[in-house]
Amino acid sequence: MGKIESMIKLEILRLGKREVRKVFLPLRREVRGMRLKLSSLSKNFAVLDRLTKEKMRQEESEKLSLAASPEEVKASRFTPQRISKLRKKLGLSQRALALLTGVSVGAVGLWEKGKFHPAANKKAALVALRKLRKRDVKRILSQKTAETGRKKPEEGKREVKKARARKPPKKKAKAPASKKARRKA
Repeated sequence: MGKIESMIKLEILRLGKREVRKVFLPLRREVRGMRLKLSSLSKNFAVLDRLTKEKMRQEESEKLSLAASPEEVKASRFTPQRISKLRKKLGLSQRALALLTGVSVGAVGLWEKGKFHPAANKKAALVALRKLRKRDVKRILSQKTAETGRKKPEEGKREVKKARARKPPKKKAKAPASKKARRKA
């Protein structure tokens, strides 16, 4: 009896394993296929993610450029007060505004005094600055300073320069006093 019992147990075990294999092998193949698809999708996602980040950076840099249409430039009226008001509204020093517009600090000073007017291309930069917020202007300024390699100008503050060490002036030799001055002394 023990022999029949063990044979039945072995047969049940064999048939059970066969049934499990029939169900398990197709599932195994399906899981392997899904894993391959998942890895290819994650690779594609990484590539797309990198491309979108590059595109966003590119759009942001294009968005923050200092350009204006010729119609806007022609219609704009910049008085010395408006230029200084724009500069102060954006929290910029004359040096920072000069760096943004591509002129010298002296030119900005002369614009604000009314002695000179900005050229058309510089006027376009001023019109574009008028449209931007403080944060965007500071970002453009940091990009420009990184490009030129200069020290970033302080916004809204003058730089205090150290006084040069000067030699004391030479004392002049005293002329001999007149007779009258000697008598009074």
